[in-house]
Amino acid sequence: MLVLPAIDVRGGLCVRLAQGDYGQEKIYDSNPVRIAQSFESEGATWIHVVDLDGAKCGEPQNWEVLEAIAKSVSIPIEVGGGVRSLETARKLLGLGVSRVVVGTKLVQDPELAKEFFVEFDHRVVAGIDARNGNVAVEGWVGQSSITAVELAERMQDLGAKRIILTDIAKDGMLAGPNLELLIQVGRVVEIPIIQSGGVGELTDLVRLNEMQEHRPEGVIIGRALYENRFTVKQAVELVASFGS
Repeated sequence: MLVLPAIDVRGGLCVRLAQGDYGQEKIYDSNPVRIAQSFESEGATWIHVVDLDGAKCGEPQNWEVLEAIAKSVSIPIEVGGGVRSLETARKLLGLGVSRVVVGTKLVQDPELAKEFFVEFDHRVVAGIDARNGNVAVEGWVGQSSITAVELAERMQDLGAKRIILTDIAKDGMLAGPNLELLIQVGRVVEIPIIQSGGVGELTDLVRLNEMQEHRPEGVIIGRALYENRFTVKQAVELVASFGS
């Protein structure tokens, strides 16, 4: 199980939101590059980066920061937030990003979603963000009528190779991940799932590891790291102790 520390960028700063609410923003650092380098030094093998401005307006806004992060570390990074065209994905990958996360367009344009999966294969991830079971869009500001389970199944059929599954109600709340949602989605897809949202303690990683056939491929961790609940090093070492 991979540990993917998260960096959320807004206005060039490293911030975190509570439950995706832009009105509940807390600034943690003025230098996202420094944070990325510290995550790598602690043993992270992937970093998850979100352009929050891009997620809200539909096109990445923090291009210089995203490029600087990609070039400052030797480990791969994945980037989401406003990736709603093939051109945007190509540009991000050209900057040195290893993987892009597409969310809103999966719901709005299934044909374009298929084009993403055909062209980018493993370099694109289907980002499924759920609020009360239904998929949220446009930086979590909008709401769709399709459920996370339905969208996951549809994306697998269209060629998705991997899913990032987020429960918005859990995100940034440090109260533990939504294991039931993870199980529900895991029952309908065979592709790997990366779990996001809710991890607040190291024991949450133990619970995820104990899910057997529904154990996620990886887990994205954000606020718990910034609030010093535990370190990336501690998380990586704990997950390594689980074995294969």
